[in-house]
Amino acid sequence: MTRIAFKIGIAMKCRLLSVVAAAAALAGLAAPAPQFSRAADAIRPAVFSDVQFTDSLWAARQETNRRTTIPYVLAELQRRGSLSGFAHLAGRTDEPYRGYMWADSDVYKTLEGIAASLRTNPDASLEKAAKETIGLIVRAQAADGYLMPHLQITEPGYTHYADETTRTCESYSQGHLIESAVGYFEATGRRDFLDAAIKTADLLARVHAAGQLEQVSGHPEIELALVRLARASGDNKYLELARSYLAQARTRDSIWSGGRPFLADDQPAGHAVAACYLYAGATDVAALTGDADLLKRLQTKWEQLVGRKMYLTGGTGHPSYHEGFAPDYDLPNERAYSETCASLALVFWSHRLFLATGDARYVDVVERALYNGFLAGVSLHGDTFFYVNPLASRGKHHRQPWHVCTCCPTNVVRCLPTVGQYAYASTDNTVYVNLYAAGQGRVQLGDRAVTVFQETRYPWDGAVKLTVTPSEPHEFAVALRIPGWCREASTPGGLYRSSEPGGKPTLKVNGAAFEWAADQAGFARLPRRWQPGDVVEVEFPLPVQRVYADPRVRADAGRVALQRGPIVYCVEAIDHGGQAADLVLPPEACLTAEYRPELLGGLTVITGQAQQLSDGGRAEPAALTAIPYFAWDHREPGEMAVWLIDASTPACCTSAKSITPGSRSARSS
Repeated sequence: MTRIAFKIGIAMKCRLLSVVAAAAALAGLAAPAPQFSRAADAIRPAVFSDVQFTDSLWAARQETNRRTTIPYVLAELQRRGSLSGFAHLAGRTDEPYRGYMWADSDVYKTLEGIAASLRTNPDASLEKAAKETIGLIVRAQAADGYLMPHLQITEPGYTHYADETTRTCESYSQGHLIESAVGYFEATGRRDFLDAAIKTADLLARVHAAGQLEQVSGHPEIELALVRLARASGDNKYLELARSYLAQARTRDSIWSGGRPFLADDQPAGHAVAACYLYAGATDVAALTGDADLLKRLQTKWEQLVGRKMYLTGGTGHPSYHEGFAPDYDLPNERAYSETCASLALVFWSHRLFLATGDARYVDVVERALYNGFLAGVSLHGDTFFYVNPLASRGKHHRQPWHVCTCCPTNVVRCLPTVGQYAYASTDNTVYVNLYAAGQGRVQLGDRAVTVFQETRYPWDGAVKLTVTPSEPHEFAVALRIPGWCREASTPGGLYRSSEPGGKPTLKVNGAAFEWAADQAGFARLPRRWQPGDVVEVEFPLPVQRVYADPRVRADAGRVALQRGPIVYCVEAIDHGGQAADLVLPPEACLTAEYRPELLGGLTVITGQAQQLSDGGRAEPAALTAIPYFAWDHREPGEMAVWLIDASTPACCTSAKSITPGSRSARSS
């Protein structure tokens, strides 16, 4: 849910279909009866609480989230009135109501983050806060299961779901209620919150069965939540309800779908967050019900998105198109929307496509979005946030302590503790290692467990040592993802290409060289009889790569970006005499990676000799220092740029620029 909603003056006309048309739409998803896959070759993600990071990046960010961000967000939710709606409905306050339409969703996401954090780090104060808040939620819920505090307090005569498509988006909040309740149940085993979520889901099912819910959800999210509830409860009626929502998304618009139904065709449509949430839920449903046609459509949509509409950082969304998908290759840098929530929504969807297909390309995008578009969304200190993540700045764009619509900070809270689920996966005969980070992860291969212990400084260093310890010796395969920046010279979809692939990794098993080739899915597979303590050593080359955009991306014409491993780099004014927009990278420049433990908690920078355009247009020698994009805006305010002027491009100094070089007055506007 995003700030554009506050600017909507006239609701979009709701498209109504007859009951017959609705039945026909449902028939489009009807194929096999819903059932949960239990096949031996079904890929299952690691349980995030079975993965513990010990590195300097994810472990540090998770600890900051637990110690700083969660308490900070809780305090802000209280101060801003987001909790007051529950207190009013529960009869626990006489104070005036303060809040906005979807304030309850911010509370649910924060509770989900607390629950996830409690699974790995018990914390009495957070557990107490969660219990108290859940107590208010349960008491606030209406007898029929309905709960939408803003509407119940400010519009007591409102008919449930009457404006769900065009204005209220009730199921968005209720989807987050369900996801939060499932997360809390999984963390604690307590059912009070889960029972409340089931009451809400049952209400939605009754309303739909009565023919009153003949519309696509206003802001998709409920589809994801219903699948998650079906898994937690074992009741397939929630999976069937999710399929019903998806059937409607083939034929009907919502205020967030950009004038074209989300699932109408093979093109990604509408608001970036809403669309990717729906596509993620649809991928779950397609995988669980064996709907090959739906899965194929979603794969094509993904190809279109990452090949034509995705920023180098894994962000999506354009401010001129309802925070959604612009025409192909329209990817401005300074005006990039790239909402933090959109990067996460793309992670959710891409990860589910990997689970459904086993293709490493989807994990490549998970890694890109996590390390760049997502991590930039919260400061290293954990108490300021980016809502919008541009790829260039004149020095006026900064993380904020809060936002009017606070979907991004609360999404950060709930997602940071669960990053481990993306690192590993398994079938009954394969352990997938998808992300590389120091720590350990445990997965199940049927009724046997396998623990993988990683020693590495990735992403700053390419050496990875994995100790594989099955619960008992047996035969299975370890599948190591070979990152896309190693396998080939372009990103999935071909939107960005590097000067060269990262290079073929070397691989050893128990000290002996292992000759390998990546399979068609992008993994190096090591099938053998594994013994506890077997060691795999991988050395990923990490050259500095120059990256170029497809020529149809006009904003990046005549420009070059820098990448090393999964990390996208940027330049800031503080390292370049107060200017960053006018830096020119010569083709002969020697670029070096250097780890600086004292800089922003420890990170690798890229240094080299560049040039800087003067006000007179002359190119003067200048030292280059590029830092990871996720770490920008932590020092002095000033210009920032991901895309540098490429001196190897003819007439580079007159090409279109994200920030036009020139007078200081123009630069300070």
